[in-house]
Amino acid sequence: MRTRRIGSALSVGLLLAAALTTGIAPAGAERAGEQPLAVGRGGAVVSDTLESTEAGIEVLRRGGTATDAAVAVAATLGVTDPFVAGLGGGGFFVHYNARTREVSTIDGRETNPMAGDETMFIDPETGAPYPFGTAVTSGLSVGVPGMLATWERALQRWGTRDLGELLRPAIRVAEDGFPLDAAVRGQIASNADRLAQFTSSAELFLPGGAVPEVGTLMRNPDLADTYREIAAHGTDAFYSGPVGRDMVAAVRTPPLAPDATIDPPAGLMTEADVEAYRAIDRAPTHVRYHGYDVYGMAPPSSGGITVGEALNILERFDLSDMDRAQALHHYLEASRLAFADRNRYIGDADHVDVPQRQLLSDRFARQRACEIDPAAAGVSPVAPGDPFGGAACRQAGVATPSKPEGTHTNHFVVSDRWGNVVSYTNTIEQLGGSGIVVPGRGFLLNNELTDFNFAPTQGDAPDPNLPAPGKRPRSSMSPTIVLHHGKPFLAVGSPGGSTIITTVLQILVNRLDFGMSLQEAIAAPRATQRNTPTTLAEAGFIDSPTGTRLAALGHSFDRSTGIGIAAGLEFGPRGLVTAVGEPTRRGGTSAAVLLPTRR
Repeated sequence: MRTRRIGSALSVGLLLAAALTTGIAPAGAERAGEQPLAVGRGGAVVSDTLESTEAGIEVLRRGGTATDAAVAVAATLGVTDPFVAGLGGGGFFVHYNARTREVSTIDGRETNPMAGDETMFIDPETGAPYPFGTAVTSGLSVGVPGMLATWERALQRWGTRDLGELLRPAIRVAEDGFPLDAAVRGQIASNADRLAQFTSSAELFLPGGAVPEVGTLMRNPDLADTYREIAAHGTDAFYSGPVGRDMVAAVRTPPLAPDATIDPPAGLMTEADVEAYRAIDRAPTHVRYHGYDVYGMAPPSSGGITVGEALNILERFDLSDMDRAQALHHYLEASRLAFADRNRYIGDADHVDVPQRQLLSDRFARQRACEIDPAAAGVSPVAPGDPFGGAACRQAGVATPSKPEGTHTNHFVVSDRWGNVVSYTNTIEQLGGSGIVVPGRGFLLNNELTDFNFAPTQGDAPDPNLPAPGKRPRSSMSPTIVLHHGKPFLAVGSPGGSTIITTVLQILVNRLDFGMSLQEAIAAPRATQRNTPTTLAEAGFIDSPTGTRLAALGHSFDRSTGIGIAAGLEFGPRGLVTAVGEPTRRGGTSAAVLLPTRR
């Protein structure tokens, strides 16, 4: 049974709120700023916004665990990063317990309503799938959110603070406001047409009918009140109370503006669907790579398996002994092959048989590695391998490229003074999710159900990612923790839809094979091959001498202005931690440590 009352704010919560309001950090703690690098001890936070990093650092300063801080960070991101995550979404939580030396994960992925079946995205008037844009901006795309249930479960297992206390920083920021930066203004502008379709969305994000200017103080009193209601009455306020009822009403009857130009398909969510939601404890994925233990998220995420399979393929080669172009060629080809297998075999393992053990086996890695031609790029879409066959090169099934996924998520990492670590990715899928703000509640609803395949994609073979009642759509989120000799070495993750997988993979290759520092590994130009005819890459990758040599091997590139926004921690001796965010992508992100090492 859910906790009926989480409790009221204690004095520490008031101190947190005061620190956030005044901008004054306690003595001994480094004030978080929009800086991408911090080195020190006592705990660390890297997140997308200044306010969320501050919230986490203050919880650590008052003696909270990494989990306590993570909840405060996530709640504050719901205010300051509203187009990316919040109460209307979900995510995956990966945790290292310093006492037991165990890595655990919580699945907070959204669920399909029980009325949703494999034909839910088929337009009954045409017999064809709805256009993607039509499905996204509708109640039909909204899955039952898992965000709040994830916080509750994480605090039950590893927290020491009351949820009501941990919501205080977010309440204060929502009430008092935060200055609009160029990144969030751009998100509002790019969604303005969608937001204008719904009265509640336009009221919150388009005051006076216009996109607010940079520097505008963005307040969200409705969200502050929603957080207060949850603090006072527990998670039942959401899952079996008035917040959930308001959400279901918005899904089933979206608050269309009088001059709306869309006629969205109807949502299927019911109050019973919301009340039935549970976050699930799952065993992490695990592979060994050059003596490091790499832990990730199991299905319904495809991240842990796909990153793990690609690493297993790459371990058949010595990348550190290759020239950089040849090593990156192998990185791109391993990713191409792993994505072919992802598309064919991975879905919600509670609903379909996912051959996880076989996909992560050394035997299968040898089978797939022999497909890599060192002299030429593969031609996508390549066919999936046969994880049930022998070690010889063997393909099976239909070659299918990756489908579009929302590229806007957030990822953050936290550690504490005791050595506990959190790597947490959360999302509402598309930038702005469904575009629907719950009236009077101040948060956007997700469009996670469009991560399902709308129609079968595997020919005569079963499609693992078709909708089904209660099923969780396949995700690419890849929160990762790497251990060395049983102790944390790295915690890393990224947003970016299906590019999340390749961003995490490339950062690991940069750090573990190429010997880059974590700062260099995150800043390095990125390229993402997802079994698509062309490889999406940043200009610095394409225009480098290495990029030219890769083109000569047959790699074809499309330019990207930025792939993912990674956050990472690296752990050194005697409790030293290096916290690393993005120096330039999205204008830079916010890293901070509790007790800085003076540089």
